[in-house]
Amino acid sequence: MQTRPMTLERFAGGVLAAILLSACGVATAAQCGAKSAAQRVPLLELYTSEGCNSCPPTDRWFSALQTRGLTPQRVVALAFHVDYWNYLGWTDPFSRPEYSARQRAASVRNKARFVYTPQLLLDGRDYRRGIFRDDVADRIDAIRRGNAGAMIVLDQVAEADETLEVRMTVAITDAAQRQGARAYVALYENNLANQISAGENRGKRLEHDFVVRELSPPQPVGADGKLVFEHRFNLKQRWKREDLNLAAFVQSERAGETLQAMAVPVCR
Repeated sequence: MQTRPMTLERFAGGVLAAILLSACGVATAAQCGAKSAAQRVPLLELYTSEGCNSCPPTDRWFSALQTRGLTPQRVVALAFHVDYWNYLGWTDPFSRPEYSARQRAASVRNKARFVYTPQLLLDGRDYRRGIFRDDVADRIDAIRRGNAGAMIVLDQVAEADETLEVRMTVAITDAAQRQGARAYVALYENNLANQISAGENRGKRLEHDFVVRELSPPQPVGADGKLVFEHRFNLKQRWKREDLNLAAFVQSERAGETLQAMAVPVCR
């Protein structure tokens, strides 16, 4: 896996080369492209763990978002499995230390005293579901009333079943939002399940969606409000290609606010 900045000229040249190869019948790679919406789409993050006995109800709630109409066109959902509960006897196979570090960074930004699971962050801020009323749809729609702070173009080139090359182009028109803006691309998978044999959830079958398999390092947007970078994901055999998706988003490093987000299926 690697991430590297790329000039607009190099990007255009790569696209032209791919088109020429395709026209000649040489290229075997699948290619897809998508552009973000005009409305702002927020990011909803879940921090969870298979080693946490209070997490399964929130995991189920998170998986049911789309059945309630909260599709990627309204909100981009990502589940980050943290590793700090692994010591309890069950190692969460989806956990990564960098996801724990991401949660801690958000905690510092929000002046929270500690991290916990399950935790939901909506637009970079702590979101807690009400006991008697779930207002997440209202909160999401309130955010979406604003115009997008960034424009994203996402291009994919999938080479067989082994690698996925992603090119992300970002443009921010408002100079005030450029400082501290960071771009990310995440590869996530749906329809995952594990039978838990140890720890606090021993004996339970846990099911998950929107599970982040890999997250690119943050890419700073330039002072001119532009960024083009590419990132290569090495696809593991155990990942189900039909359940893989990409999420691209731009966040304010200072406030955690989502300038724009989008999610699309992996090119097949």
